[in-house]
Amino acid sequence: MQKISALVLTDEFSTSEVIKLYLSEFDNIEVLPDMNDFGKIIDTFNETHNQSVFIIDISQREKEKIELMHNIASQCKNCRILALSDNPTIELIIDIMRAGAREFIPVPIIKNEFLEAVKKIIEQIEEPKHTNKCKIISIFSNKGGMGKTSLASNLALELANISKEKVALIDMNFQMGDITTFLDLKPSFNISYMLENIDKINEIFLLSTLERYKNTNLYILADPPYFKQADNIQPKQISKLFNILKDTFSYIIVDAESSFDGKNIAALDQSDMIMLVTSANLPALRNTQRCLELFGKLGYDKEKTQIVVNRYMENDEIKEADIEKVLSRKIYWKVPNNYFAIMSAINKGVPVSTANSNSNLAQNYRDLAQYICDNLYKQNIIDKFENILQQS
Repeated sequence: MQKISALVLTDEFSTSEVIKLYLSEFDNIEVLPDMNDFGKIIDTFNETHNQSVFIIDISQREKEKIELMHNIASQCKNCRILALSDNPTIELIIDIMRAGAREFIPVPIIKNEFLEAVKKIIEQIEEPKHTNKCKIISIFSNKGGMGKTSLASNLALELANISKEKVALIDMNFQMGDITTFLDLKPSFNISYMLENIDKINEIFLLSTLERYKNTNLYILADPPYFKQADNIQPKQISKLFNILKDTFSYIIVDAESSFDGKNIAALDQSDMIMLVTSANLPALRNTQRCLELFGKLGYDKEKTQIVVNRYMENDEIKEADIEKVLSRKIYWKVPNNYFAIMSAINKGVPVSTANSNSNLAQNYRDLAQYICDNLYKQNIIDKFENILQQS
């Protein structure tokens, strides 16, 4: 059992004493001396050789302490943050989680809740892969030319940047994948190689085999370079691969093939969300209707499939309300039509944020990634703190 250093920061003496009393029940936790200098706190975490937990009460000096959490999360790689507050609103907890907290409990502290939160952090330190709640998002359209590859590649990168977690981008277009072209990559390995060696796969194998995009947390699994390699891939192999990837990555973004063959359905079955990409014209909307009908027959509930309207213009003849009426679904997200921004990025082989970070399209992709992260935080919060939120 490895030694863990803990530092407590709170403006309430009684809260500090309660926390230290509860921490004394853990044999492997060493409580560090109190300190209030934020810079010294960061230096202490960077200098200690132990894994660390920072227990911070943000009931007072909220903005300052959230900023401190941001700095510790980005600078102190061996430190996990447990946040406390006497104001457990959804909005505040989203800000806390966004700042890097792994766990949250309300003040006043209930002993069992505190001990459970600390135990979870210890599990994250000792067995991090078992605490990773991976989300698989497939970008799909049964009609080509809808812009799903652009959406998949840009969303994956923005999720990696915003969440600070490892993100896998998988090209499931086995005949003519474009992810490597869009990101100007020449990977040494592809999904066919990965499936041939599926029994050897572990985290080290994955991170050394998947193509890492520059210095980001985005890892790409490319399509096979030869058509015939795809013929030998079986649906059950896809399912097994996804189950393995879940242990290493926080998000898996799938650029799904525009088909309903067994391999693609295996990927869709595994997905937590399917972003069904369409546009504001009748042929595209008719195809989207057919997809929704088929997804219903496959047993997918309505929450799993979300409508994304690509190349949307406010002055289109077909309005947002018209689309929602035709599909009997709310639109999840609208991506603006910016031909020059997307074509400039594609022709240069870079993400839109690199080609033109100030464009409305680049901002839209960032907002979408943030929206997904926030909704994930929000759902976790609602699940975990439903009773608390009802009382507040």
